[in-house]
Amino acid sequence: MKNLLYLPALLLLGVVACGQSTKTNQPPEPLGFEEYDPVSTLKVPEHKLTRSKYPFIDVHNHQYQMDNEDLSKLIAQMDNLNMGLMINLSGRGFSNSETESTKFFTSALANIQKTNPKRIALFTNLNFADVNDKGWTVQAVKTLEEDVKKGARGLKIYKNLGLNVKDDKGNRVRVDDPRLDAVWAKCGELGVPVLIHTADPKSFWDPMDRYNERWLELKLHAGRKRSPNDPVPWEQLIAEQHNVFRKHPKTVFIAAHMGWYPNDLNKLDSLMKVFPNMNVEIGAVIAELGRQPRASRKFFEKYQDRILFGKDSWVPSEYATYFRVLETDDEYFPYHKKYHAFWRMYGMGLPDEVLKKVYYKNALRIIPGLDKSQFPN
Repeated sequence: MKNLLYLPALLLLGVVACGQSTKTNQPPEPLGFEEYDPVSTLKVPEHKLTRSKYPFIDVHNHQYQMDNEDLSKLIAQMDNLNMGLMINLSGRGFSNSETESTKFFTSALANIQKTNPKRIALFTNLNFADVNDKGWTVQAVKTLEEDVKKGARGLKIYKNLGLNVKDDKGNRVRVDDPRLDAVWAKCGELGVPVLIHTADPKSFWDPMDRYNERWLELKLHAGRKRSPNDPVPWEQLIAEQHNVFRKHPKTVFIAAHMGWYPNDLNKLDSLMKVFPNMNVEIGAVIAELGRQPRASRKFFEKYQDRILFGKDSWVPSEYATYFRVLETDDEYFPYHKKYHAFWRMYGMGLPDEVLKKVYYKNALRIIPGLDKSQFPN
């Protein structure tokens, strides 16, 4: 019996003596979700695209140095993607100073004009720093009119409206605050669209537990997590946006990120029916469309005149995922950011006519003053 107790040690010594290592390829402990990144063994046809089939207009982009950067380099990157025209939504930069933001806007326009005005356009923005002043609304409308006259093609509203814009008493300024009514109405009068971003994905308001699809993103970017009432429930923010659509039927709105309903296309369908002035763009939500290709294709075919191409963050390599989901019938291919989507993508294989509308025709119709000469009929 005593000799049997030493048997495992003797066997181990024997293995080492024969020149066999005791090390394995296994990690020292079980893999966590963050580390697990399997390579698919599935063999299916692949069409990895680096250029779009048709020239496209990106209606949701941000360029923060457009006032002084070398735009020829940017246009060269656009050429590589087959991007015909870029809309820089950050037309006034991010300064709270009216003087500085006006200087940025003027310099950016001049830089575009000097380089190639056919390829880049600007939206203007609102400055909420003095929203408490009695004359704020009048000044905001005046600035909007002046910017459109100078060359702004629309108005971009950031998500700070509704989330952290406050008045002098510390109260949250709602998305549907009456002080903004004259601004929305003026956009309708001028014929320029409002691209509006309200809230964030609903998962950011949900408990950060094992059931939350955005758990990894919230772990890596803790500042994105919100409590159920921070600053108000998600549903209230979205309802405030919809109140604006309802109150201003003559103004054209483009809901950023598909209004945060790309994961519930039946709900989005109902909203599109209720609000005929509501359009949507697909920036940062291609992962939702790519996991439900059949439902997405039906939605795109139904609302082919009201969906625009957008990307949001300027990372040229990531456009490949958008092209592949929109254009191909590919199956089970990876997304470019695991913390946005740990699932795989499938192509919608959109018909050419729908693809053309999403890529450029809808933008050319909705956004005034864009050069049409570089796009097919």
